[in-house]
Amino acid sequence: MTVLVNASTKDPSEDDEVTNKLASTKNLDDLTVVSFYKFADIPDYTTKRQSLVDVCGRLHVSGGIILAAEGINGSISGTKKAVAEVLESIQADARLANLRITRAPASYDEVGSDGAFRWNHVRVRLKKEVVPLGVPGLDPANKAGQYVKPSDWNELISDPETVVIDVRNSYETRIGSFKGALDPKTASFREFPDWVDKNLSLKGDRPRRIATFCTGGIRCEKATAFLLDRGFDEVYHLEGGILRYLEETQPAESLWHGECFVFDRRVSVEHSLVPGTYDLCYACKKPVNKQDMASPEWEAGVSCPHCFHHKSQREKDRARARQRQFDILSY
Repeated sequence: MTVLVNASTKDPSEDDEVTNKLASTKNLDDLTVVSFYKFADIPDYTTKRQSLVDVCGRLHVSGGIILAAEGINGSISGTKKAVAEVLESIQADARLANLRITRAPASYDEVGSDGAFRWNHVRVRLKKEVVPLGVPGLDPANKAGQYVKPSDWNELISDPETVVIDVRNSYETRIGSFKGALDPKTASFREFPDWVDKNLSLKGDRPRRIATFCTGGIRCEKATAFLLDRGFDEVYHLEGGILRYLEETQPAESLWHGECFVFDRRVSVEHSLVPGTYDLCYACKKPVNKQDMASPEWEAGVSCPHCFHHKSQREKDRARARQRQFDILSY
């Protein structure tokens, strides 16, 4: 089940007024992007949708939020004060207290009318899972692996007895990962259980200790719930994910190589969460670098070397027409 509620139901002129006001602000340090999640037992999650829509709309906070019986997962943007009020509203429910939160500064380009987030526009979805794995019966709120702080992560993954697994998708792992980590090369998180069943034997040589990681922590936390369900006993996950590690770890001490893909206008980040060097192919939503954009298979909004051979001519023509419209409107 997926139910979508959109908060942008007000008079469009009202949205324009908010956008113009925020576009003229001089204090861009006041803008922020916040990702958050928590696994919790919320059987009445459907009743929470409208109140979230209302509070985000009132405070002109934008982004997306997913609610499910297993918890909440979201990424929102706005002024620091407005975002803090939304988070306070969510955590007023004791079951959702102590959200796992990652903050990053934002620019108007990221949260303005043409940005990845749009002022006064929030999507609240009701789903079966806050992060889809497709394995029934898991209970990450009550049975998951052990958190490992970024300050302790290097020691854990440097131990030769530890099998380190990057649970992100292949388009994320190809631009950066931890040294020595296994890459399942999955196209979606739903493929992870099948990879585990085929590659991590429960007999004989199965790993004694497993450490998992992902962008912000939610996928690796759920992955540990699955691994415990499959009989692995010693399972860990990086608290706060790669983003927390990059924020807190000095480059000279880091075991991270490359950049980290993020699901917003920045596309990728480096240590200290400084925006990276990648751009985005809007045809396939995958990261591209300068070499990719120099390829004859690159056409802005239409294709890149990673999707050129996977798209039909009809799909490319449709994307090309859409890109022309975008260019005209942006002129």
